[in-house]
Amino acid sequence: MRIDDYRTVGRSGLRVSPLTLGAMLFEDPDRGCDRETSFEIMSRYVDVGGNTIDTANIYSGGRSEETVGAFLATRPELRDRLVISTKFTGNLFPGDPNGGGAGRKALMRQVEGSLRRLGTDYIDLYWLHGFDPHTPLEETVAALDEVVRSGKVRYVGFSDVPGWAIGRAATIAEFRGWSPIVALQPEYSLLARSAESEIFGVAHELRLGITPWSPLAAGVLSGRYTRADRTPAGAARAGAQATRARLSEHTFEVLDALGDIATRQGSTVAAVALAWVLQQPLVTSPIIGTRSVAHLDSALSALPVTFTPDELAALDQLTTPTLAFPYPYLAGMAQLQQAGTTINGRFTRVFDAAS
Repeated sequence: MRIDDYRTVGRSGLRVSPLTLGAMLFEDPDRGCDRETSFEIMSRYVDVGGNTIDTANIYSGGRSEETVGAFLATRPELRDRLVISTKFTGNLFPGDPNGGGAGRKALMRQVEGSLRRLGTDYIDLYWLHGFDPHTPLEETVAALDEVVRSGKVRYVGFSDVPGWAIGRAATIAEFRGWSPIVALQPEYSLLARSAESEIFGVAHELRLGITPWSPLAAGVLSGRYTRADRTPAGAARAGAQATRARLSEHTFEVLDALGDIATRQGSTVAAVALAWVLQQPLVTSPIIGTRSVAHLDSALSALPVTFTPDELAALDQLTTPTLAFPYPYLAGMAQLQQAGTTINGRFTRVFDAAS
């Protein structure tokens, strides 16, 4: 696989790279990189053929969007070649209850702010960053349709949103002829697979693309952590305590398995962990957050990684999630419903991405 082996997003005609460059760490003083390094990362990514950059209005208090915009200003010929995605709902205005959220008033203000910071007149993919329980889904979906029809947005996606809300919003948009939801952006990695229940289920049923965030589990699967050294030099300072809390014996068993595969393939733990996410059937383009060109090159090394059936089975056995009700119950019900016969050769999964 190559970075310019583009994939379409869900049922849309939008073509994106198999790895999306995440800009969350751009100009983040605690765990990120400065503007000069951000420019170097973006230059490297687009020069090797990458075409998709993801940010959000609240990343680094708006400075991430500004950095992406400043880069585009230095290379204006790239704008129409790139897919620029950003997110809304984050409030940048302390004390203003309508500064964030997913209501029409807030959304219209947020899209204008992102356009200004990005220095562009349109956003390719506009994400609902997080579920807003105080705004009716109809209002949000209608407002998103308005910004698409206005030409300020090309496509719409949902990030951290419950499965039931995704399904309802997508159905409302379809029945009313509004701009469809084309993609989802959940957390997903070998250590965070709960999205395989509701999120992947609705994506499969409605043919939505998936662009996962944190495919290396916030760096836990980067290969820098070992049983002997849980606080290695170079690890992100922010969130270090939360990261150490994830370093259980089970995590190290997963790291051992990844290390074995990496050794056999002459690769790295990080590349193998990222390749596993990249090659899941419903995944369109994992988002890679980088702080240096070296980190980016490490992520790009995941593209040629392949797995044997035994390697995939070993990783799956180690990390298959225990899903919440009703999935365990329904797995047993399948035996009753099929009366001892098999469908697609298996009973083990209620939801099979390959079916």
